[in-house]
This record gives sequence, structure tokens and C-alpha cells, in this order.
Amino acid sequence: MFWHARDMTSPRDTYEAATRGLDAPFALVDLAALRANAAALTRRAHGKPIRIASKSVRSRELLRTVLAMPGYAGIMAFTLPEALWLATGDHPLSDDVLVAYPTVDRRALDQLVRDPAAARAVTLMVDDTAHLDLISAAVTDAADSRGPDAPPVRVCLDIDTSWQPLGPRLRVGTHRSPVRTPAQAAALARAVVARPELALDGIMAYEGQIAGVGDAPPGKPLYGRLLRAVQRRSALELARRRAEIVRAVRAVADVRFVNGGGTGSLHTTGRERAVTELAAGSGLYHPHLFDHYSAFGGRPAALFALPVVRRPAPGVATALGGGYPASGPVDVHRAPVPHLPAGLSYSATEGAGEVQTPLLGAAADGLSVGDRVWMRHAKAGELCERFDTLHLIDSDSGAYVEAVPTYRGEGRTFL
Repeated sequence: MFWHARDMTSPRDTYEAATRGLDAPFALVDLAALRANAAALTRRAHGKPIRIASKSVRSRELLRTVLAMPGYAGIMAFTLPEALWLATGDHPLSDDVLVAYPTVDRRALDQLVRDPAAARAVTLMVDDTAHLDLISAAVTDAADSRGPDAPPVRVCLDIDTSWQPLGPRLRVGTHRSPVRTPAQAAALARAVVARPELALDGIMAYEGQIAGVGDAPPGKPLYGRLLRAVQRRSALELARRRAEIVRAVRAVADVRFVNGGGTGSLHTTGRERAVTELAAGSGLYHPHLFDHYSAFGGRPAALFALPVVRRPAPGVATALGGGYPASGPVDVHRAPVPHLPAGLSYSATEGAGEVQTPLLGAAADGLSVGDRVWMRHAKAGELCERFDTLHLIDSDSGAYVEAVPTYRGEGRTFL
């Protein structure tokens, strides 16, 4: 399959021509948009390397594609089993995989500590001595198979980045690590270096209240101004505290990296001297939750097509499936949005449904049974949990390129 539509100017026409041999529903990634988004992320990174957040991509082939681009180095995985899969085997993707969240998976820990190559490639996240105890226990249990030259298990300290202007009673940010102050970080660092089976490898401090919250919500200009003011103050406080934490930890032991940032905060976090690398992933696909940032934009690179199966009334076209909500607070912003043709909206009484999705608006009258509606997911990689294949096109040339598997398509469902 290799079609061209160079003379097409409408994105919808390009998508339709490039995928005319496919039956919907299916998922599509536009490589031209992906490349443009990847380049835009690196321009905002101030020369810092970007570690790819794999949960926002969830396709090994596309992770490999982005890792080959300038400015990208390493992977930030979301579970240890995923990290082991990406870092080991006949064709490992990377020898530098950071697990972004603590693990209590004893089987995966056992696999890690028994495999010297995995132990050299994977770094675990910790924010509590209980995590250290689990890792040390795995090393002890595997003592019979670990030689005298077995490498230590690498760990990274996760730091709380929330803004607390009035103390813990007022928290702006995610509930992640209990480690907040330089003294707490240094204490945990000392607990790590006191165990010869562990090695302190890095520090991570992800500012979700800035990176993951759009500061230009549509129709809410006053709220947007307030949000931008809060984010500015949070960024200033965190930059000072992050630098102090890095100094305190490095007084205990040196670290290979200090990771910060996300798609929405690369341009600010990248300026911090204490930060040596950034992380991003959502900006590659640019899902619709990232449409509302004042400092940057992007091109929709990941979409899914639904077939129109009914025309129940004038101004209504009903598509098959489509109820693919994103994680997070249960609200209207977590639903996919109708993208093309423009002008479609949900029924207030049905929304995006498990097996059918009525779409309303004047544009519906231009649709016939068998036509397609192009949708955008709210969050990036979660779309891949619905499809086992991503169909790659290049909108610059109008060409269908190839089909690649998602994690699910390779039989992997990590969460």
C-alpha cells in the first residue's frame, strides 16, 4: 500500500486518500506532523537532551524513530516490566531507561537484579526507604546467581514539585513524592549510598502543575491569567528549591542526571542550570489537551477514524464506537474531540459511546453511511491501548508509509 495525494490541500483529503484501502475504526499517525512536533520540542529545550516519555508514545517503532532524531536521548518508562522489555532482548531500544514511578513488582525486580545488562540499562525511581528495602531484598534473594562483578542497581530520587504557598494545606500540583526539602533528599541519598548493592544515579522533579496544565483555557480569560500567575510563581519557587536539592544531594554523592520538565514546561525548565535533561512525550502526538498553551502550539499527529454507520435524523451522523476517555478527572475534557470534518459536536445525552457516537451539527449533513469521522484523543499514548496498529502516513507527500504495532499489538499491556 503506497498512495500519494500531493495535490490535496485539505488535511482531511490527505488522510482519506492515503488510507482509502483501510476499514475504520483505525488509528493513524502523521509522520510529517510528528517530525515537526519533535523539532519544536527540541527548539524549546535550550540545548538540553530530551528523554522520551514512553507512556505518551506506546509503540516501539515510533520510539525508535524519535530516538534517532537530534536532541533525544534515553527513555522514561512507566513500569519496570516495560523498561526491561525496551532495554533488553535481541534488539533493545535504549541502554538508558528511567522508570518514572516506583515499583513493587517483585518478579520484575528479580529479573532486573539477575541480568547484568538490564541492571546497567535501567534506573529505578525511589522516594522512600521502603523502596530501597524491596530492591535490596531482591538482590539478597538473587545472591546465588549474581557474580562478584554484578553491577549495583541504579536508583533515582523522585522529588515533590508541588507549590505550597501556605504550607501543606494549600497544594498546587500532583501527589507524588514525600521528598520535598533539600534535607529530606540528602537523607534519602545517604540511605542509598549506605547500601553497596545500590547506586545513586539521578534526581527527577516533574512539575506537573506547569507541564501538564494548559494556561490558556478557551472561554476563560480571567482564569487563564490567574493560572499563568500561579504557574510563574510555582516555577520560580521550584527553580530555587530544585537547585538547592541538587546541591544537597551532590554533597552526598554525585549523580549522572537531573531530570525535569514536560511538554508544557520545556521552555522554562530547560533554562535551569541544575537540570541536565528534560522529559517529554505528549507533544510528539499533540493530543487535544495540549491545544491550550500560550507559549507553544503543535500539529495533531495522532488521530483515529470512525465509520459513519447511521444517519438517524437531519444534522446527525452516528459513528461506530469512539468512547475512548482519557485518564484523569472525570470531566468533558477527557473525551476525544471530533476533528474532521469541522463543526461536529456530541449529543449532550449520549456523548462518546462505547458502541456508537452520535455527532451533531451542520457538518453531519455532508456525511453519508460509510464515510469517516476523524477524531483526536485527549491524551497521547492512551489511544494506543485501543488499537493494536498505527497506520503511518506522511502528509507532506500524501503517502501511506507503513503499519506498525502498538504495545498492545505486540501483546504488551503494562497497566
